[in-house]
Amino acid sequence: MNQFRLSRRPDIGEKINVSFEFFPPKTDAMAARLWETTQRLEPLAPYFVSVTYGAGGSTRERTARTIERIIKETSLTPAAHLTCVDAKCDEVDGVIRQFLDLGVKRFVALRGDPAEGVGSHYQPHPGGYASTADLVAALARHGAEDISVSAYPEKHPESPDYATDIDVLKRKVDSGAKRAITQFFFDNDVYERYVERVRRAGIYAPVVPGILPVHNFAQVANFAGRCGAHVPAWLAERFEGLEDDPQTHMLVAAAVAAEQVLDLVERGVTDFHFYTMNRADLAIAICHMIGIRAQALVEEEKPAAA
Repeated sequence: MNQFRLSRRPDIGEKINVSFEFFPPKTDAMAARLWETTQRLEPLAPYFVSVTYGAGGSTRERTARTIERIIKETSLTPAAHLTCVDAKCDEVDGVIRQFLDLGVKRFVALRGDPAEGVGSHYQPHPGGYASTADLVAALARHGAEDISVSAYPEKHPESPDYATDIDVLKRKVDSGAKRAITQFFFDNDVYERYVERVRRAGIYAPVVPGILPVHNFAQVANFAGRCGAHVPAWLAERFEGLEDDPQTHMLVAAAVAAEQVLDLVERGVTDFHFYTMNRADLAIAICHMIGIRAQALVEEEKPAAA
């Protein structure tokens, strides 16, 4: 396909559920930006917001601190990411209990990338959970109420074929996952064909599209190449010549993502997961273009001092 069909239905925003993904901050400046982003996105009333782990589980403590602040200081519903990487089962179980004690009910269970990053060969930790399906089963045993897992419309880079990739997804769902959230993609036909394969395999859990607004085309293209996501020629043409024009780049990025979402809505999709990169501007613009409007936040009344 060359481009998306732009819908003009005025009521479309009422039929869409969105969730947002953040990554934990590494510095005080990044923490300040993330908190500003969180506060700006809160009025959009997302279904949930998720906070990731770094490669090798390297940001575990920052993830916990970020989620704890979201719980204490916002009306948002957080989902905690968990991975199998570089940890024994009892260590992962301890993290699960820590999140449950904080009041976290939702989790995103991932195998995770090695500390060396995307493209490195994965080796299960001795004494750890060997796969995402095992991690999902552990979360279910501990009482997690809502577990999401990953899905790959263009298959995981380490999967030899689609049949193997979808079999992995089926094991995750059979272990207790309620939904799958996809790796980002830019060709909606690829997503639609993938969902058809998933359904033929007897998997009926929702497959939520992961949408990546293009904050920086060169960086996105580089990352896509490393994780096996195709960048269509028409998309590259949209951003051609905008390397030194960030304002126009952002406008184009918002339009592209909104067109993608609206085209998917025309195909019957209602739930979307946005990879925000801890930035609010594009996510807010896209949500506005697809009909999602900010809602007034109502503060709880505190009893008057005696």
